[in-house]
Amino acid sequence: MRVLITGGAGFIGSHLSDAYIGRGDEVYILDDLSTGCIDNIRHLKGHPRFHYTLDSVHHRSIVSEQVDQCDVVFHLAAAVGVKLIVESPVRTIETNVHGTEVVLAQAAKKKKKVLIASTSEVYGLSDQVPFREDGNLVMGATTKGRWSYACSKAIDEFLALAYWREKRLPTVIVRLFNTVGPRQTGQYGMVIPTFVKQALAGRPITVFGDGSQSRCFAHVADVVDALIQLMDHPDAVGQVFNIGSTEEVTIAALAEKIRRLTDSRSEIVFVPYEEAYEAGFEDMPRRVPDLTKLGALVGFRPERTLDEILEDVIASFRGTRSTLLRPPAVAHPSLRVSAEA
Repeated sequence: MRVLITGGAGFIGSHLSDAYIGRGDEVYILDDLSTGCIDNIRHLKGHPRFHYTLDSVHHRSIVSEQVDQCDVVFHLAAAVGVKLIVESPVRTIETNVHGTEVVLAQAAKKKKKVLIASTSEVYGLSDQVPFREDGNLVMGATTKGRWSYACSKAIDEFLALAYWREKRLPTVIVRLFNTVGPRQTGQYGMVIPTFVKQALAGRPITVFGDGSQSRCFAHVADVVDALIQLMDHPDAVGQVFNIGSTEEVTIAALAEKIRRLTDSRSEIVFVPYEEAYEAGFEDMPRRVPDLTKLGALVGFRPERTLDEILEDVIASFRGTRSTLLRPPAVAHPSLRVSAEA
């Protein structure tokens, strides 16, 4: 199978590339390196089944050419990280909405199956935890810049589903919950790599807010397994799926755990949201996915525990090889997706 991954030089995209190369498929990536990094794919350069184009998903002719030569498309290119979202709202909205429109429009011409990566952020301020895919989305005020990301990704979802219903373009939507692992940096506000780097350097570990907010962290290898299974499964088309872990931890407890696992003497410091981001910044108190739907379709169950995930990230920053990454099992031939899917 020939696979196109937009944002393929990013954290998740590069691991997805590894997995497809590992199972014998051909991978094409498109990335403008705005948040991705060439180091993430350096080990794949020169591989006969790996091809990369450094350009933007906004360029229709480039996207059209890439889509035309592939069987399926993973659209992962997007603005990432709370810090970037708050500081660059125009870039966030334009990248997410316009980039997705270009990919879907070009894929629709040849009916190429597309998986759109959305986010748990779309659940907004909902208190219906754990979050179900058919639950209501509760957005904050438009004057709060943070919600521009959630709204732009919700528009992406509406657009993808519209392409399926109106134009019969096979689309799948996934809402990713806090994916972590080797190659992720804290450059745009990702909490675990930020905490790990601070702890290893002996600097203060900075917890935003009071630390009572809780999250569930999934290892990138588990997430990649789920992405591939959904792309392979014909019954995933036209549906939305949560992908993540249900092991919940408060951010304050996470900081303590990382300090312990790194044998660090770093002080844990609490920073008010208005100092970390902007005045009036709003955060979700809990973010927990309901994984029932995903489990029922493909049998997904996250395999890596939080402690294993943290140990793997710590090892990666120390320069030790990951022990948790492995290629997924090859899907049954009957679940393979053809160019005519």
